[in-house]
Amino acid sequence: MKLYLIQHGEATAEEVDPSRPLTAKGRSDVQKIAFFLKGAGAAPSLILHSGKTRARQTAEIIAAPLGPDCLVKVREGLAPNDPVLALTKEISGMADDLMIVGHLPFLSKLASLLIAGSESKNPIAFRQGGVVCLQRTEDQSWQVAWMVTPGLLMENG
Repeated sequence: MKLYLIQHGEATAEEVDPSRPLTAKGRSDVQKIAFFLKGAGAAPSLILHSGKTRARQTAEIIAAPLGPDCLVKVREGLAPNDPVLALTKEISGMADDLMIVGHLPFLSKLASLLIAGSESKNPIAFRQGGVVCLQRTEDQSWQVAWMVTPGLLMENG
């Protein structure tokens, strides 16, 4: 199983718009990641997001090139400061590839718990709009398969 963890793209400041939608740069960055994921053969059956505007928009942009079989859903418990343990237990029972679009520190704590067994290790330097691909091994442990940030990708042409 592959687990793709995606930090939402750059969002508008809360003072400018309290709903915090993606900025033009945020949309562009996420679009680059979306096309990268399609080219890399990512095929999650489900993309979960927190329901916050910036996470929803990121999930929708990511899903578009992946095709109609990729379902996008809001999931409670993915807010920035939500606990991660329940989700790790849920993921352990899954077989299909999954994407989670969310926020820090939640994504960092989730990755840390899966990889290092503790929420506080912080082994991944998440970036806005970036994706980290974790892979479950035969012994049910998790490894970082790869990580890509928008800055590493060229503009779509």
